Amino acid sequence: MKRLTRREVPPVVDHLSDLTLTQFLDLLLDVVCVVDADGHFQYVSVACEQVFGFTQEEMMGKNVRDLVHPEDRERTLNSANQIMAGTDSTQFENRYLRKDGEVVHIMWSARWSEQGQVRIGVARDITRRKQAELVQSALFRISQATHRAHDLGTLLDQIRDIVVTLVPCEGFYVVLRDDRDGRWNVPYSRDEGGPGVAPPEEVESFCERVRSEQRTLFLGPEALAPGGAGASGRQPRYWLGTPLASEQDVIGALVVKSYSPGVHFNEEDQQLLEFVADQVAVAISQQRMLAQLQQRAQYDALTGLPNRVLLDDRLQKAISVAERESSMLALLFVDMDDFKRVNDTLGHAAGDWLLQLTAQRLLANVRASDTVARLGGDEFIIVLEGLAVTDQAQALVHKIQNAFALPFEVDQNSVPSPISIGMALYPLDGTTPAALLRHADKRMYAAKEDAAAQRAAGQGGAGN
Repeated sequence: MKRLTRREVPPVVDHLSDLTLTQFLDLLLDVVCVVDADGHFQYVSVACEQVFGFTQEEMMGKNVRDLVHPEDRERTLNSANQIMAGTDSTQFENRYLRKDGEVVHIMWSARWSEQGQVRIGVARDITRRKQAELVQSALFRISQATHRAHDLGTLLDQIRDIVVTLVPCEGFYVVLRDDRDGRWNVPYSRDEGGPGVAPPEEVESFCERVRSEQRTLFLGPEALAPGGAGASGRQPRYWLGTPLASEQDVIGALVVKSYSPGVHFNEEDQQLLEFVADQVAVAISQQRMLAQLQQRAQYDALTGLPNRVLLDDRLQKAISVAERESSMLALLFVDMDDFKRVNDTLGHAAGDWLLQLTAQRLLANVRASDTVARLGGDEFIIVLEGLAVTDQAQALVHKIQNAFALPFEVDQNSVPSPISIGMALYPLDGTTPAALLRHADKRMYAAKEDAAAQRAAGQGGAGN
């Protein structure tokens, strides 16, 4: 091969020959490092400031261990020992702490120079790649959790645990707005690792802005008045909130907060939070739909009382508790004596209103632990639990009868409200729901016949 003479060398190549090695190294985007056997930086290329945040002068003499993320120090030291033992390392990954406190992910290629007694390494910043991988994994896990979780609280716990690995936040709130009164409520909050407190008024105002403007908003310390300290007493520095939107409207906001002065939410945090908010909004909508379906399946639409399905479940559980605790329970079968006449004379709307008033009066005259259910038509069931003696049940029966001695006001009409009650006791009258209902039903009809006979006798006496 012909050797080029000095005159034939291209000018560019000739110019490159005048550049020093360090000038070449300083053109690289990766950081070239020389570290002695004790772990001190002896040389770093100028790219160190872009990657680690320190200038060359600041890094020279520093110990590698002081810059490595605490969780990665032992693993990094083991790798360094292997390199000094003669094993070249490629694609070793660890985390460093930048000068501003942020975490940077580094991929290293390194080898040991026996002659110089130094490690020579090339550091490549792979933070963006790692972040993209983490985000992709998080999005998949969030989506998976949304479709698998049956309980909203459990789902939000899972989502929060995923979000805090990516977004530098200590507080995580789901804040919903009640369309009926416009108030904000907090169905879920976690603050500095524990249950949080309701957001201060400033944050409620922030949530209202997020809802009304229907966009993600950032709130910094200059816009936050004192208040809303976390569990440690620290004041939040930054808030990031994004709308929770259903198909019809914005139902609330997903809000995260940071207490650290050096931590700022960025555009990537905003994009992740917006995705999370979409998943949370879908989950809340699904939970609300399921709650509505459950309400319709287990509760009477007119009176709001438990229906036959829920009654059967509660009665079976009450019997199990009574059996386990050797206690007594009573089942009351309640029937409205004059309901058909009200329906026929005042109309079905008045009849519906009378049923609602009856349900309210029954609830007002039993204990909070008792169950009042609508069996159907004008028939109601009351389950009295935890009774010690029969007299307790009988006293409640008298209390209810006295309450219904007073008439109702229906469409400006004073409507009498006589009822008939049949009582069955566990275990005296049966040990199954069917047996108790059967005995109570018979006694209710017997009471109704007695009441009808007494009314007839009274009317006959008045005629004489």
